[in-house]
Amino acid sequence: MAGTEKHYFAEGNTALGPYHLYESAFQKTERLVTLTGMPGTGKSVILRRIADALLADGYEVELFHSPSDSSSLDALNIDALKLGVVGSSAGRLALSGRPDTEVRTVDLNGAVRTDELTASRDRLDILRVQIQAAYGKAYYTFSQALRVHDEWERFYIESMLFDEANKVTEELIESFFGERVLDKTGSARHLFLGAATPAGAVDFVPGITEGAKRRIFVKGRPGSGKSTMLKKLAAAAAERGFDAEIFHCGFDPNSLDMVVFPEIGVAIFDSTAPHEHDPSREGDEILDMYERAMLPGTDEKYAGQVSGIRTRYKDTMSQATAYLAEAKALNDELQGIHAAAVDTGEVERLGDRLLAEIRDWTAAQGAR
Repeated sequence: MAGTEKHYFAEGNTALGPYHLYESAFQKTERLVTLTGMPGTGKSVILRRIADALLADGYEVELFHSPSDSSSLDALNIDALKLGVVGSSAGRLALSGRPDTEVRTVDLNGAVRTDELTASRDRLDILRVQIQAAYGKAYYTFSQALRVHDEWERFYIESMLFDEANKVTEELIESFFGERVLDKTGSARHLFLGAATPAGAVDFVPGITEGAKRRIFVKGRPGSGKSTMLKKLAAAAAERGFDAEIFHCGFDPNSLDMVVFPEIGVAIFDSTAPHEHDPSREGDEILDMYERAMLPGTDEKYAGQVSGIRTRYKDTMSQATAYLAEAKALNDELQGIHAAAVDTGEVERLGDRLLAEIRDWTAAQGAR
């Protein structure tokens, strides 16, 4: 029976700069493979080949996508094997130094015919500088967009009915957990459900929530208490010994976009732009925080001011995305130069040897 795959991000292009959650996302990993090598040497290709093989063997595989190109993979994780394979430089730095983790490094630079890069050295140096500059402009512009978003939020925070918002949260806590307290310490795993990418915002909400019996789509305006409510729900789960998957906002990592409680089959998430989804099956429901916890007429009262802020926010986000697209175009050129010097046969052999090792580990521990 074929396994299943789930898709996430563990890194983000955020208003706080590059941001990662690898330590939490891979908290159960005891055996780690790190793929090193210059861009274009085939790390994402090897990750996909290993994932396909393990899916065929019946495992559930978590795939972590690159926020710089969501079609490319940065890492994979197999909980059943307590195994992670990481190609991201941020992931390698975060995970390689853990004393309780066995680390195996596969260096793909050995498959590069470096003499073929000699003529391109100057262009490669220029590209690296230009890529760094484009990302710098993107992160600065995202930080400006966050300031604009804060302006937007203030109009609604001033109109919040905080007692009503607290009441909504208490109702949800009672609905989720009731009087149940588990005789264990609840675990919290931190991830991203989406990311700002060169193609715009990308999210994996439908796949992440596919296994939840009950999905709550939270609607509302900026500043209507959605993230605060999610933080309180996560804290309530921890107090009662329930596990939680906590999904941070790919734009502002200090904010939350979703919490999933696997033991009770519940997913509750901020279903507003840029990750707006609508109920599509039995067990889906909408929670509108504007209707439940906002003074009536707030939209109408501030319509003029909010309209201008919304336009500035969209324009600033579009500019930041354009800088990410600029960085990707430059990085694509850099990868193309490297890829032309790669012995693809050797990369395939390295990938095959690694997959054989993983299957040997699996057989040795009887994990399947």
